[in-house]
Amino acid sequence: MDNVYTSSHPLVQHKLAKLRNQETNPKKFRELIREIAALITYEATTDLLTEAVEVNTPLETVSGETLAEKIGLVPILRAGLGMVEGVWELMPSAEVWHIGLYRDEETLQPVQYYNKLPVEPTVSVCLILDPMLATGGSAVATVAILKRWGVRKIKFVGVIGAPEGIQTLHDAHPEVPIHLAAVDRQLNDNGFILPGLGDAGDRQFGTG
Repeated sequence: MDNVYTSSHPLVQHKLAKLRNQETNPKKFRELIREIAALITYEATTDLLTEAVEVNTPLETVSGETLAEKIGLVPILRAGLGMVEGVWELMPSAEVWHIGLYRDEETLQPVQYYNKLPVEPTVSVCLILDPMLATGGSAVATVAILKRWGVRKIKFVGVIGAPEGIQTLHDAHPEVPIHLAAVDRQLNDNGFILPGLGDAGDRQFGTG
């Protein structure tokens, strides 16, 4: 499918295997989520715009480049929180805006319960952070919220996606790139990704 990018980097795949392992404890799981988030974001941001600057080294002046776009990180609560630190290590000046959505267990549809975006957008690029792209409902809703906010450049950065969720997001917002570590086989009847890694929120916070 167009606009879907799956990382084949050996480090990503190595860490993903550890992340999937049911024996991985919450502390290690959080570390792996953070590390994978940084690696996927590195690949997802190769098209960010830059502008020329003059830099004074200890020896002479040299031409360099600096980011020309303000970046916003939008973790989908709660599982997306674990990805923020990894991305912040790459872009410490990025703003973080939280959007809270939960999935109704009967309808599997997203329900918004938190949104503190200001009236006017303060960034030009938003990275939606969520480890799991399962049914796709939360991602679709978040993109719609950001579009209404006025952001024109939006990317989804995750860890694992299901074909159903990828298709749902692509159908609703085909211009939004989807960056993942892996695309898994399918969803089960409860909307969990197979083979997946379980509930990413529960495994991060030790609540499973």
